Amino acid sequence: QVQLGESGGGLVQAGDSLRLSCAASGRTFSTYAMGWFRQAPGKEREFVAAITRISTTYYADSVKGRFTASRDNAKNTVYLQMNSLKPEDTAVYYCAASTSYHPVVAADFGSWGQGTQVTVSS
Repeated sequence: QVQLGESGGGLVQAGDSLRLSCAASGRTFSTYAMGWFRQAPGKEREFVAAITRISTTYYADSVKGRFTASRDNAKNTVYLQMNSLKPEDTAVYYCAASTSYHPVVAADFGSWGQGTQVTVSS
């Protein structure tokens, strides 16, 4: 399995931007599809975005047009650029790795990071 570590979270105001990073260990990073999930207090973990091995991206409707996933295989890193942040984006954000081609649900992902907190104030 691949080891994952997120960074880049913080406290921002509504309308601000943040970029999350997720660094992965191992030599086979490019063979994984990578996903971002989030979990707000009292809520279930939800899908946010994913990027396939060939960098096809797809997003939850709630973040479409505001968030952008990207990857740099040379750096074993996946990113989540978050623009126009809203208070409802407040959550712990997790990155995850999957051997599936087009993973969407949490069960499709076999490796998870520890998460990074994003707090958006109004």
